[in-house]
Amino acid sequence: MSGLTALTLLVSDYDEAKTWFVSSLGFVVKEDIRISEGKRWVVLTTGGADLLLAKAVGDEQISQIGKQAGGRVAFFLETDDFDRDFAAFSAAGVVFLEKPRREAYGTVVQFADLYGNKWDLIEPA
Repeated sequence: MSGLTALTLLVSDYDEAKTWFVSSLGFVVKEDIRISEGKRWVVLTTGGADLLLAKAVGDEQISQIGKQAGGRVAFFLETDDFDRDFAAFSAAGVVFLEKPRREAYGTVVQFADLYGNKWDLIEPA
């Protein structure tokens, strides 16, 4: 086994999500390929595991947008400079759900993406 390479994130619109993740969190577009009418292969990266944007189709998938982990933190972004990235995310309008805190495992803050999924920004101890 080589390891986990990508995670899927349900979105309501490819371009809206791609723009937000690139402009707010500094993701880079790795691939954006049209597969068929209404379906694309959109992969974003930060240099770690990739994030595959999947446009929700049908009531069941649409109902899960923003709830990928049932209200828990679903995604973790690791940083080597918490203060730099916290300031950059703040300036980009990222919505933080708490104040930064120091834990035994590192400095962390929880934020929401444009759909309400919870993320942690963390600098390991």
